[in-house]
Amino acid sequence: MSVTAIVGANWGDEGKGKMTDVLAATSSYVVRYQGGSNAGHTIINDYGKFALHMLPSGVFNPNVTNVIGPGTALDVEVLMKEREELLDRGVPEPRLYVSDRAQIVLPIHRLLDELEEERLGVNSFGSTRRGIAPFYADKYMKLGIQVADLYDEERLKRRLQHSLEAKNALLTHLYGISPIQADQLLPELIEHAVKLRPYVGDTSKLLHEAYIQGESILLEGQLGVLRDPDHGIYPYSTSSSTLAGFAPVGAGLPPYAITRVMAVTKTYSSCVGAGPFVTELEGESATELRRRGGDAGEFGATTGRPRRVGWFDAVATRYGCAIQGATEVALTNLDVLGYLDEIPICTGYILSDGTRTTDFPVSARLEHAKPVYERLNGWKCDIAHVRSFEELPEAAQNYVNFIESMIDARISFVSVGPRRDQLIARG
Repeated sequence: MSVTAIVGANWGDEGKGKMTDVLAATSSYVVRYQGGSNAGHTIINDYGKFALHMLPSGVFNPNVTNVIGPGTALDVEVLMKEREELLDRGVPEPRLYVSDRAQIVLPIHRLLDELEEERLGVNSFGSTRRGIAPFYADKYMKLGIQVADLYDEERLKRRLQHSLEAKNALLTHLYGISPIQADQLLPELIEHAVKLRPYVGDTSKLLHEAYIQGESILLEGQLGVLRDPDHGIYPYSTSSSTLAGFAPVGAGLPPYAITRVMAVTKTYSSCVGAGPFVTELEGESATELRRRGGDAGEFGATTGRPRRVGWFDAVATRYGCAIQGATEVALTNLDVLGYLDEIPICTGYILSDGTRTTDFPVSARLEHAKPVYERLNGWKCDIAHVRSFEELPEAAQNYVNFIESMIDARISFVSVGPRRDQLIARG
């Protein structure tokens, strides 16, 4: 029995989509278990370049069953648009199942997200405005709409009316706009029901049976540990757990099912969104690293916003690997750093009171932390063609080995480019 969780060790944008795409080739199932369309996984393969926001990253492999689990914030409009784009670009129809227990992101969620970000102005949290925070607020206030509700129109209307009561007070008295009635939302949701029907089912039962039969299952995480609402840089976090520990909950598997946790991290730091970022670069250094990063530079797959970039943060990554319970690490984008004479690595922080630490602090103490760097020699050459660790320049090997020693986790894969084949497996 093989159940693997692929999760982020940092702020998100680490390259999880590529690793899921690669491992999907030997897997039977790929499962989205949390989050929604607020983050994207960029994948480059023989069909081209894709940014997936709702579909699991196994959709390019015809032998994979792709599952949207009950813990996911399901944006039906984005899901269907992505499926159509895949088909238009020659990708075979993916095998897709959607949990009947998954809950729906509604237009009112997106509207409230946008209105609140605008109200907060410079104090905003950098939301993607995809409705995620209002969605999860509804979920935990028992106001959400499950997929199964779409097939009982009377129940659906009643649930919508109940959900809209408090929201309309906000729309009218806080945001100064007209209230929304359930009848305004019903036609679109009924249309969603028709489109979703071929894919809806009891995915927990499906995965339990697959687990019992020893099928290989990948659980695909969104964002990274530092965006987790409990263990991340709160309040600059997302609204669902980004941890491997939540994966069996959001997928519908028993907690003991996961035997492998692959934490993904870049060879430098990057993130989209607000919040403390100790190693962040500014000016020309940031522009150059951002320009070289990945296939098309460091820009958010969902928002298109320039990613904030910085040097590798061993403090944050060691913390991330520990909280994720990483059994191994995939290190991505090693090829990007080939232009540097020397490469700084953050090995500690100096806090506002002058204390030096190698432990990742709580947000209140992280705000004014300064990085402590060690500098390693660069390799000053292109390594995108390399396919074994021993063939890497000595300086590149030293860089990987140093990171491995700093994060207390084994690096099992090193990526040297965006394509599937640009991946080095370490013994």
